[in-house]
Amino acid sequence: MTTVLCVPQWQGSASGKAALLAPGAHRTAELVRAGTVVTVPVADGGTGIVDGVRARDALAANLKLTGEALAEIDDFVITVGGDCGVDIAPIAAARRRYGDRLTVLWIDAHPDVYGPGELTSGAFHGMVVRTLLGDGPALLTPAPTLTPEQVVLAGVRAGGAGERDYLRKTGLRVHGPDHLERAFDGLSGPVYVHVDLDVLEPAEFGSVCYPEPDGVRPSLLIDLISRLDDVVGAAITEHAPAGDHPGEAEIIRRLGAALRR
Repeated sequence: MTTVLCVPQWQGSASGKAALLAPGAHRTAELVRAGTVVTVPVADGGTGIVDGVRARDALAANLKLTGEALAEIDDFVITVGGDCGVDIAPIAAARRRYGDRLTVLWIDAHPDVYGPGELTSGAFHGMVVRTLLGDGPALLTPAPTLTPEQVVLAGVRAGGAGERDYLRKTGLRVHGPDHLERAFDGLSGPVYVHVDLDVLEPAEFGSVCYPEPDGVRPSLLIDLISRLDDVVGAAITEHAPAGDHPGEAEIIRRLGAALRR
């Protein structure tokens, strides 16, 4: 069976459309077929920057609540957001369970490896991968952390100079949209799949806060995900719908079906 964990967190984004991430999480939860939906009661407010992180205390409270909700679920979990920060607790739980055997396939237009203080906006969703690697804000860094060898970035086509420098220093595996299949080659053992919807081609899926041109065709991504073996957890994040988009809804349904185990 599959449980959808709905985390309508929006504070990790600094976009003018960030408030749409909360209803976007609920809408995604409706579209992904599951036996049970569990909704985390996320904190309200909190947009000030502390230690280089926007809404740090609200995010820390949400992280605690998400971890507590996960602890009560004995099932395959698809986490839906909300911003990418909703995936800290689920990936940390997978790391504790599977140890060094775990691979995290992070599918995103952005590498999300900024450090605290490197973004003037303080947007935490741009720091999530770096935080999972143990180089993020203390209140939001899980234990144990991932190693660079455990992370594969797929669909990346944006990012700042600081991020590119960090990627070079850590040797993280990065695959752009033109070579997406390479990110999936040879993946075996326990795999956690994170999908930020901004990885998709905006002409086919535009309901995100930070669309990037020249994205991944949804049909290709769904096909590649459906072929993965031993997926132990997954997430769909950054859905920011401003209206009714039947075509986009169908893409989320199909992504959910490809991820469901």
